[in-house]
Amino acid sequence: MSKYGRIVVETTGVPDVMRWVEDEARSPAQGEIRVRHEAIGVDYIDTQIRSGLLPATLPTGLGFAGVGMAVEVGAGVEHIKAGDRVAYMYFTAGSYSEERIVPAERAIALPDQSLAADLAAGALFRGLTAWYLSTRLRPIGKGDAALVHAAAGGVGLILSQWLKHLGVTVIGTVDTEEKAAVVREYGCQHAVVLSKEDFVAKVNEVTGGAGVAIVYEAIGKETWERSLDCARRFGLVASYGWPSGDPGEVSLMNLRTKGSLFVTRPTVTQYTAEADDFRTGAAALFQLVKDGAIRIKVGNSYPLKEAHRAHTDIVAGRTVGSVVLIP
Repeated sequence: MSKYGRIVVETTGVPDVMRWVEDEARSPAQGEIRVRHEAIGVDYIDTQIRSGLLPATLPTGLGFAGVGMAVEVGAGVEHIKAGDRVAYMYFTAGSYSEERIVPAERAIALPDQSLAADLAAGALFRGLTAWYLSTRLRPIGKGDAALVHAAAGGVGLILSQWLKHLGVTVIGTVDTEEKAAVVREYGCQHAVVLSKEDFVAKVNEVTGGAGVAIVYEAIGKETWERSLDCARRFGLVASYGWPSGDPGEVSLMNLRTKGSLFVTRPTVTQYTAEADDFRTGAAALFQLVKDGAIRIKVGNSYPLKEAHRAHTDIVAGRTVGSVVLIP
């Protein structure tokens, strides 16, 4: 068979540690499919694995989500056929590649086979995160308010729209006026530029002092303590990302004093660990995309071989919406 190229990390560090290598292609075994990538999702966790912030067995690939054509289908696979355009999320890193073999149970045929590859790839990992955050943590809907930190990010833009679809009033934080303009177009009714406005005061203003049902905490140490001040009595604070650093120890006395609050550190790997959950979430996501309830913004696209530029821009906060690589 032919060869294909992929990116590997043999030593963690700066973006330039990513190396391009070529491997021999192989045919899929039973229960597997071979996907020729059209677009690959890039997520913040990829930068943490590459830098060494998150542990990984080296050498390692990068990336967990991809979109492309199923060029070969292994025995026993019935829900995907050769020639289908598919999307997958598989928690063994390695989607930064021209093609890949993945378990068929971690892939679905795109409901809309004409959906642009960059939109589908930009949607999947971040969209599944938005799915579980908005529908699986606890019931939230009409009459509730939520605080979405990093609202202009790939997860933030999809999450804001999903919450709005459910009838939730969305308050979102961003770091520039330009990003504030973007999030207002994507379901966030109240945008807060962190350098210019106090997000706790804004939450109190919007909710009449009651606080929000859920705080989606995606910044970490810099905002953690003040995020607790935004939750209503019995409210939930979901810490699903911390680019500014791990918030550290949580004081149970603080949770008691601030309103008998609930705190969780959820992850998409747990909420989609079962194949059925993955397929349920992916189907819900792509149905909302097909219906127009959720629009995917791919703010930045890079050639696969220039993944180092994507990582540099993500860490520097220069990206808006989803980020993808194109083989």
